[in-house]
Amino acid sequence: MIPIRNIWLLMLYASELSEILNKTDSSVEEGRDDLHNLIAEFLATLVEKRLQRNLSYGYQHRNAELSRVRGRINFLATERSQLLSKGKISCQFEELTINTPRNRFVLAALDKVSTLVTDDPGLTHKCKSLSSRFKRLGVSGTVPSISEMSAIQLGRNDADDKAMISVAKLVFNYKIPNQESGNQFIFSPERDEIWLRGLFEKAVRGFYKHTLSKDGWKVNAKKLNWLIDFKTEGIDKYLPNMKTDITLDNYSLERRIVIDTKFTSILQQGQFGNESLKEKYMYQMFAYLMSQHNSGDQLDKTSTGILLHPEIGRALDEMFVTQGHPIRFLTVDLAASTKDIKSQLLKVIDPIPVIH
Repeated sequence: MIPIRNIWLLMLYASELSEILNKTDSSVEEGRDDLHNLIAEFLATLVEKRLQRNLSYGYQHRNAELSRVRGRINFLATERSQLLSKGKISCQFEELTINTPRNRFVLAALDKVSTLVTDDPGLTHKCKSLSSRFKRLGVSGTVPSISEMSAIQLGRNDADDKAMISVAKLVFNYKIPNQESGNQFIFSPERDEIWLRGLFEKAVRGFYKHTLSKDGWKVNAKKLNWLIDFKTEGIDKYLPNMKTDITLDNYSLERRIVIDTKFTSILQQGQFGNESLKEKYMYQMFAYLMSQHNSGDQLDKTSTGILLHPEIGRALDEMFVTQGHPIRFLTVDLAASTKDIKSQLLKVIDPIPVIH
């Protein structure tokens, strides 16, 4: 089982909110399991700052029976209800409102997090008070789902809202420990596997951005091009896309590291009971590296491939070199202390042994 604090750590890195990370890293390493209090504090702080500059507004579609034309006339509804005889007309229009999906989502997060911090009456009161202010301003109604919120595009001018929404997502993704689980995360395959798979990849990418960017590393997910000498006219629609989960580039060190993350075991059971590395993952990494070998980018000639998988209570760190490309197999123990987890993740930039 995975400790709750480590699930929180993954969620914090996945959110890429550096301010949260700077505030909570030491608390996580100390083994505290009251991180929901810290998230509640941060959400309350963001909301308070946002309220000082007023909440953002948006447009919502409305249908209404009015005494004068506004927007577009709904002739069918007007005729069906015989509104003209009553001096009215049915109209469809866009109305500026504060009751937007993003504001309703943050309101719901405030309401939920106030129930998670019952051991801190002051913080509970603050969250409830902020919730009341939202409602007095006119925010109410159905709470949009996380998937609906993810579909909403936030622009450069929405930085304040983006921070609030990111923290609100942490609140809704949080799993409350029960008496049976204590401070452990109970894995539910039918509900959590897909969520954890995506969380792990985002968390690893967020960790490297937060940790390595200041040392000259560039962190991104890179789309790879097939280096084709000849092709038929219709082949493009059949070629699969190649995109790395994470690529680390450091031009001053002349290093490129291609990382593929999978939330599965790195080993498989062989036919005769022995364990072996999973073939399809090895072939996938080999394709990533060799397909770019003659791209013209010097870093592609010696790039390193790393297959990074989580394990519980087990460590694996092995490598081999093929055609000038080191391929390394690493595991991260998600049941370890957060300090150890970070150390394991940082192994990916360890110097490669000299190849003779």
